[in-house]
Amino acid sequence: MLIIRGVNVFPSQIEELILKQAKLSPHYQIEVSRDGHLDSMKVNVEIKPEFEFASGPEKEFVAHDLQHHIKSYIGVSARINVVEVGGIERSAGKARRVIDKRPK
Repeated sequence: MLIIRGVNVFPSQIEELILKQAKLSPHYQIEVSRDGHLDSMKVNVEIKPEFEFASGPEKEFVAHDLQHHIKSYIGVSARINVVEVGGIERSAGKARRVIDKRPK
């Protein structure tokens, strides 16, 4: 669980919303950082191979749609970065879904 601006955020909630998007694959990574005194969240998510050659506006629409669903369902704003197939690092064993860049 992450606490972003006072809201409890579970990576499984974000994964659930990603899986509902027809053009996005289940490969994602959440980056949490701190800008001044406020936490911010960025979600990097891969596009499915069959939509790999989608136009820029199509990818922007998918990103905006996911961003809207995260804000309305979880209550936290997130930047969405749609990356190419293979853009999210794969690991043997348990996937590393959260990267916390906030100072300890």
